[in-house]
Amino acid sequence: MDFSQITILLVVAAFLGILAKVFRQPLLVGYLFAGMILSLFGVIKDPASLQGLSQLGVTLLLFLLGLEMNLGGIGSFGRVAVVSGLGQIFFTSLLGLAIALLLGHQFLPALYIAICLAFSSTIIIVKLLSEKKDLSSLYGRISIGFLLVQDLVAIVILMFLAGLGKDNITFNSILVIAVKGIVLFTAILFLSRKILPNIFEKIIATSTELTFIVSIGWALGVSSFVAGPMGFTLEIGGFLAGLALSNLPEHLQIASRTKPLRDFFLTLFFVYLGTQLVIDADIFKILPEAIFLSIFVLIGNPLILLTILGLLGYKRRTSFLAGLTSAQISEFSLVLIAMGMSLGHVSQKEVSLVIMVGVITMTFSTYLIMGGEKIYSHFRKYLKIFERRKTIEDAYSHAIEASDHIALVGCDRTGRAIVRFLKRRAVPFLAVDFNPRVFTRLTAENIPIIFGDISDPEIIEAARIDKARMIISTIGNFSDNKTLLENINKLDKKPVTIFTTATKEEAIKLYEFGASYVIVPEIIAGDHIKHLLRVYGLKGERLTRAGKSHFNRLIFT
Repeated sequence: MDFSQITILLVVAAFLGILAKVFRQPLLVGYLFAGMILSLFGVIKDPASLQGLSQLGVTLLLFLLGLEMNLGGIGSFGRVAVVSGLGQIFFTSLLGLAIALLLGHQFLPALYIAICLAFSSTIIIVKLLSEKKDLSSLYGRISIGFLLVQDLVAIVILMFLAGLGKDNITFNSILVIAVKGIVLFTAILFLSRKILPNIFEKIIATSTELTFIVSIGWALGVSSFVAGPMGFTLEIGGFLAGLALSNLPEHLQIASRTKPLRDFFLTLFFVYLGTQLVIDADIFKILPEAIFLSIFVLIGNPLILLTILGLLGYKRRTSFLAGLTSAQISEFSLVLIAMGMSLGHVSQKEVSLVIMVGVITMTFSTYLIMGGEKIYSHFRKYLKIFERRKTIEDAYSHAIEASDHIALVGCDRTGRAIVRFLKRRAVPFLAVDFNPRVFTRLTAENIPIIFGDISDPEIIEAARIDKARMIISTIGNFSDNKTLLENINKLDKKPVTIFTTATKEEAIKLYEFGASYVIVPEIIAGDHIKHLLRVYGLKGERLTRAGKSHFNRLIFT
């Protein structure tokens, strides 16, 4: 592939990436379409020439996954994460296998397709939940928990396939893979705890440039060793290389510097996969099959998780919103099917089929997740069958029959100072928060609190906003604040309302919806700095003394 081809490839990928961003789609969808278009118009005459470069992207993807592997993300939801994650993989794979067999695929390709349908994209979900500011919510934490479990299962499957290669499955081959895997993990564990921290601390970490170069060299060197003498693959080597560096104090610095390089080569990987949709495969022949499988992922996966989480004792809203996060296949699914083709287990048709399902599900699931609250409001009454009489969330109840109180929505960070103020003044108030850690802390302090999301009609009703004298929202989420205001506007007697929001434009809209007072932190910060300059002047001595006083307040309050 010459310079002009790479230039055209990146320009088209960048343009379609921009289009994906405009339509609020994952960027990889744009890159997949770029590969399709470039292949159709004959710009990429030899897609195999992209394969070597694209392997670097997948290797660095797994290197970063190992580097940032945080099992603490499963947190206090370990049981539900493991049960829901493994349960969803099992039932999706079982049903997916039956569907693939009915569609006429042989058993091994059908098994690949089924497993590919079972994994959901951690990268996409974290990004979407972050945009919705729902990462710390109950359903957000459950989703991240079972997605981490899925990632671990995917790594194990990739490792097994890489070790197996094109050989037949026998007891001896499984035993050899297990022994080699144990040896590798033991060696990586020893290096990460005994050798690498000393080398990085004494020699490498003093230079950011050297840290970056050594980290990349380590990732590619370990990958080559694991793929060569050990008989696995470059991707597995990348994961183990990242895992070895995950205990270093510099691991976040390494990750932040490596991501741009990973993104560049990963773009080539997704463009390469996009070319596979038009190589030896008629898109229109596989499209009906891809649509059918996509409907199964978009509807079947959420229903499976809705059922599992309901049986585990979660409310229908939590189960439904968590279930929606599984309504797409993962980038690991694309890696898995590509590995299957390289091992000769699947044909080009199955690769194209899974890629097409990926494009469809990633596109539509984005809108499902972002509009989850509205979808839930339409189907809420029909989802009652998925909810047990007594739920786990009923235990999160420490509220009182409030009247003439202040309803405080959001009790972390900004809300924490307000809680202290209201307690000192002995003002009756009722807290509302969707973070389990906040609930636990306030319950220990014997503070009346409702656990839940204020956009949930049941939570709004439980907060007794019709009896409140004032409502203070510190959550900063415009959509949730708007929902709360819409419910307040329906009341005959409206309480005074104070909101916080991210931008001036959102503040103006909240005022138009009827808010009494709206705080924009960045504007408040500017006003406060002007106040400091007026009071203490520009010399700095008085300001330094005031800063020390402020430091003490931060420490002891």
